[in-house]
Amino acid sequence: MRLFHGTENAEIQRPTVLTLGVFDGLHLGHQLIMKTVVERARATNAVPTVITFEPHPRAVLHPQSAPPLLQTLDQKIEAMGAFGIEQTIVIHFDQAFSQIRAEDFLRDVVVDRLQAKEVYLGRGFFVGHNREGNIDLLRRVSERLGFFADEVPEVRLRGRRIGSTRIRELLLEGRVNLARRMLGRPYGVEGPVVRGAARGQGIGFPTANLHPHNRVIPKRGVYVTATLLEGQWRRSVTNIGMRPTFGDATEPSVETFVMNWSGDLYGDVVRVRFLHRLRDEKKFASVDELKDQINSDVACAERFFERAGVKHSLAIA
Repeated sequence: MRLFHGTENAEIQRPTVLTLGVFDGLHLGHQLIMKTVVERARATNAVPTVITFEPHPRAVLHPQSAPPLLQTLDQKIEAMGAFGIEQTIVIHFDQAFSQIRAEDFLRDVVVDRLQAKEVYLGRGFFVGHNREGNIDLLRRVSERLGFFADEVPEVRLRGRRIGSTRIRELLLEGRVNLARRMLGRPYGVEGPVVRGAARGQGIGFPTANLHPHNRVIPKRGVYVTATLLEGQWRRSVTNIGMRPTFGDATEPSVETFVMNWSGDLYGDVVRVRFLHRLRDEKKFASVDELKDQINSDVACAERFFERAGVKHSLAIA
């Protein structure tokens, strides 16, 4: 994939079919947009292109209500490449950019610079000063500037529109199964493994203490997870919380026990995907009670992975 920060250095080799948006999470609605762009680009011998913005426009215009993002920029760009996007242009969003009129942006960047043949927007997305660049304006301008514009329909689940805001709510409620259905894949976080108190090692369940780059962490509790090690997804159980049995934590931790695996992960960047919530975090009267519960959690996880289709669909060892 070609990645450009800003449009001035983009090496435009042939015309584009493109979309614009933040695309946080790349959920099923976003994926339909990507699919549309990729299919139309192939049909017209164009480059499937995404224009996205960093930071989130709300973080600049209304920072007090800016949402925590489901993905880092690198995670989002990697995922868009997996869906067939060949060129991503990241525009730095600041107050100056927010003052650009939508029609000027469409003429100067989308048409003159990127040679867009077709442009697709998601339902409800706006571009330009005062959010004036909606699909109606886009269609009017496209007729004059010589490109085709259309809106991609929204995707619904259980009668509700799939959106990043709803997915954040579900994760904070611990409802990772429904979040997975909206994302089209399990929600995951990644980050370096840092040194903790090594208590897991002492009780027979060594854990990787993850310092996530992601800002959205599911609700505190114990989850069946998959952890990516050496290019392979492995069975794991992850605790999110304050380790109440020991009572010495000052902030929540993400601790993952990888089943049937041993090795030193300190300093490695590890990915963890949340597959199923087992229970709330709990304070135990003794370390022995904690060990019994962890044994029970691991057994539940094993049963989860042995369900028909789970191991195959997730490609987990």
